[in-house]
Amino acid sequence: MENKHKVYNLIILDESGSMQSIKKTIINGFNEVLQTIKAVAIKFPEQEHYITMITFNSMGIKTIHENINVEAVNQIDEQSYTPNSGTPLFDAMGFGITKLRILTENEKEYNVLVTILTDGAENASKEYNGKSIKALVDEFKLKNWTFTYIGANHDVERFADSLSINNVMRFETEEEDIQRMFMQERNSRMMYSQKIRNNENTMNGYFDNDDYSKENTDGEKVTDEKKVTEKKSLWEKIFGK
Repeated sequence: MENKHKVYNLIILDESGSMQSIKKTIINGFNEVLQTIKAVAIKFPEQEHYITMITFNSMGIKTIHENINVEAVNQIDEQSYTPNSGTPLFDAMGFGITKLRILTENEKEYNVLVTILTDGAENASKEYNGKSIKALVDEFKLKNWTFTYIGANHDVERFADSLSINNVMRFETEEEDIQRMFMQERNSRMMYSQKIRNNENTMNGYFDNDDYSKENTDGEKVTDEKKVTEKKSLWEKIFGK
């Protein structure tokens, strides 16, 4: 039997106190992302998807899922996700990247997709700093790793750039915009697997395929209704109706 191309999905989710006000929306959104990964694994049977998911705050770093085949992954709930305390983002990234480094050190045909979601910048790390995380990102970007940073309530682009992460999306901590953010992330994840199938570069441009704020080719401004239609069309293009 031919070996499948392994895709390791590393999800690093902020569980600090400031996430409490958007807790339910974040839980629902990430559960939809998990379902999307399951759908991607079906649509691209030559790929084998695994999930490692960690959450973090200054009370500790929790491993919710550790290298589990997506078929066996359970959803997160209000018991497994309980926002509290500070934001040790660097420590969480170092912890997660180290886990995946160990998993992939003997792999040849694989990709790693790192998704970081936080509503605030670093404020509580003890083991890692910006310089050491940037060095890790620079190292693994050369080894089929794609890093994405989704943030709110801080200078998202500048902070991500300081870590050498150029796949960036900002969101507002309002339910409607969080839903928009998760929809865009799911669409981007679908296209990511399509790029793997096509043997295209996956390191950059992760969110580019879903930039609905730009004008279309006819110069017509894309309305909210048109955005929804286009997003549905992208889903149907990949997964069918």
